[in-house]
Amino acid sequence: MAAPGENLRINPDRLWDSLMEMAKIGPGVAGGNNRQTLTDADSEGRHLFAAWCAKAGMKMGVDSMGNMFARREGTDPDALPIYVGSHLDTQPTGGKYDGILGVLGGLEVIRSLNDMNIKTKHPIVVTNWTNEEGTRFAPAMLASGVFAGMHTEDWAKDRTDADGKKFGDELRRIGWEGDERVGERKMHAFFELHIEQGPILEAEGKQIGVVTHGQGLWWLEVTLTGKDAHTGSTPMNMRVNAGLGMARITEAVHRIAMDHQPAAVGAVGQANVYPNSRNVIPGKAVFTIDFRSPDLAKLTSMREKLEVEAAQIAADLGLGISIEPVGHFDPVTFDEGCVAAIRDAAERLGYSHMNIVSGAGHDACWINRLYPTAMVMCPCVGGLSHNEAEEISKEWAGAGADVLFHAVVETAEIVS
Repeated sequence: MAAPGENLRINPDRLWDSLMEMAKIGPGVAGGNNRQTLTDADSEGRHLFAAWCAKAGMKMGVDSMGNMFARREGTDPDALPIYVGSHLDTQPTGGKYDGILGVLGGLEVIRSLNDMNIKTKHPIVVTNWTNEEGTRFAPAMLASGVFAGMHTEDWAKDRTDADGKKFGDELRRIGWEGDERVGERKMHAFFELHIEQGPILEAEGKQIGVVTHGQGLWWLEVTLTGKDAHTGSTPMNMRVNAGLGMARITEAVHRIAMDHQPAAVGAVGQANVYPNSRNVIPGKAVFTIDFRSPDLAKLTSMREKLEVEAAQIAADLGLGISIEPVGHFDPVTFDEGCVAAIRDAAERLGYSHMNIVSGAGHDACWINRLYPTAMVMCPCVGGLSHNEAEEISKEWAGAGADVLFHAVVETAEIVS
């Protein structure tokens, strides 16, 4: 298949203007965004994206999980489409680029093809996956997980937020429950552009990350049960302190991850003690451990060691303990052909690049189970993400979208 000429580039100013326009919807309190999934702001962002797609001559489809699919026709009606995209939902204190760059970068691919009057054999479909972040409705990558057969639709729609509202009810409320059956669409390949969400590319002075693998993950929710008691009048040797158990297990998580270096991480990121009063020894602690590694053996070993050590810590302190897995996926190896298309595009365009492992989960990780998939990443300032101070440059965004454009268009096969 013919590769696009190196002179073919997207319009970086138009891409940047679109990012800034989308960022006006669901503004955060500190310069970022709060456009959580299935909120009114999410609906408004979807409407804007749909309007842009219609203006670009694309036909929109929506499935029953709210996933949006905007299609540009190819010349061969029997050719499977190339899919490209990410997500428009954000963290409660999220940035303007996490996910959004991948959706609007995909739209910019279509706009640029229209500008250049280029036709492709394969159709190209720009996708907005519902609830990638998983903040309001856990787990993350929920709708792409249903698409990939990892969850049932009924189970997903029964997920509740902190206020007890159900995913399915909220999807219907904002008017984005489509009539397509989830997962019926077939793909020739899927590409996702994303900010790195880590510091490596910037530190190495590279413009492009060629994502070869994605880390696997275990989220383990630990519940420790002790005894509420007065902090001032209970002797130290008579306490059954769930907070102390949580502290010791948190330290064990760090040590276990360090013992599995390199390419392993672990932390406690969510924690609650009860009754959470300054003069009451916690009688209960609930917290979530996040272990990640691109090496399945290390990922499995970290979980096993933690379960043994946590049980011993609880026994030593007289605490009850339960450990429930609340999130998991195995490490991902992306398709060699799609990865090569991204690497070749970076080479052809003269962008500095390096192989990289994605430290975060992405919709592409689920789609990779079904169809050839790869990701391209651009740097973000200081590696900061899931934070309103998240920042990238117009040049980084443009370089990432250029590589995406070339990889997608080469795979879709130019015919004119």
